[in-house]
Amino acid sequence: MPKLCIHEAYGAPVDVLRVVEGPAEQPGPGEVVIRMEAAAMHIADLRTITGSDTFRFPLPRTPGFEGIGHVIRVGEGVTTPKVGDRVFPALASGTFREEVRCRAEACMPAPQGDAVQLSLLTVNGPTAQVLLDDFANFSSGDWLIQNAANSSCGRYLIRLARRRGVRTVNVVRRESMIADLRELGGDVVILDGPDLAARVSAATGGAPVKLGIDAVGGAATQRIAECLAPDTNLVSYGSMSGEPCHLDFYLMFRQGITLHGLSFARQFRRRTPQQVRDMYAQLAELMASGELVTPIAGVYPLERVVDACAHAARTGSEREGKVVIGFS
Repeated sequence: MPKLCIHEAYGAPVDVLRVVEGPAEQPGPGEVVIRMEAAAMHIADLRTITGSDTFRFPLPRTPGFEGIGHVIRVGEGVTTPKVGDRVFPALASGTFREEVRCRAEACMPAPQGDAVQLSLLTVNGPTAQVLLDDFANFSSGDWLIQNAANSSCGRYLIRLARRRGVRTVNVVRRESMIADLRELGGDVVILDGPDLAARVSAATGGAPVKLGIDAVGGAATQRIAECLAPDTNLVSYGSMSGEPCHLDFYLMFRQGITLHGLSFARQFRRRTPQQVRDMYAQLAELMASGELVTPIAGVYPLERVVDACAHAARTGSEREGKVVIGFS
């Protein structure tokens, strides 16, 4: 019998998660069942398990926003994908389980390649892509700035921007990250701090920075804004600090800085279904080829999902990379 993680109440993972055996999933009309290979764990998973504001779902449920696997059963009326096809399950379909049942039309084709790396595609990859595509009109040689540059999304953004000829200023909190991100292709890698704008101007030769990207929140939002050219967008896609974005009114007033909150799902609604599929296909090929890659902090079997949550909750040097659930 296939195993699955059950989330029964809000609280610490050790108190509210159980791994149990259940009956084999049976697809309904228009559905498929996927045997999982790997499922990525995100901060959003941890916040959902603990019941943070805006991260609450009806319980009981199975956590897991994304992953990769092979179709093992198809329901009535399904012609694609077929049994044996490798796919990315529908987003937020509860991937911390050996068998996932979801709508066939919501699955994306997956290429061959490392399942652990590919399990991270459907959230961080498109987030990086729409950040690059939707908030600035770049020409070759233009600059953007991002904090949390060592995150998976930040690393993908460095590589995607470099392919476009866009130069990146990458803000990090630890000096140990600088050499690694420079090797990855970051044009400028710089420590965060109160004099960030002056150091960025010196590093870029005073060139205008045409997009700001913030995943930290709090005072870090203001520091990124101070680096930007007039009439520039500043996009927030995360809150690693747990604080609201702090942005001075007078800076926005004088410089015309506009703060946006990013949901890649909302950006997808501005695209046709085929454009979304094309984006995923391009990102998948880049990931399969090794062009897009992120460090992996640990791969845990489903039976150790509580340990995986504990590892994923660590920060800084205590968790270098992403945590993934692996299925044998």
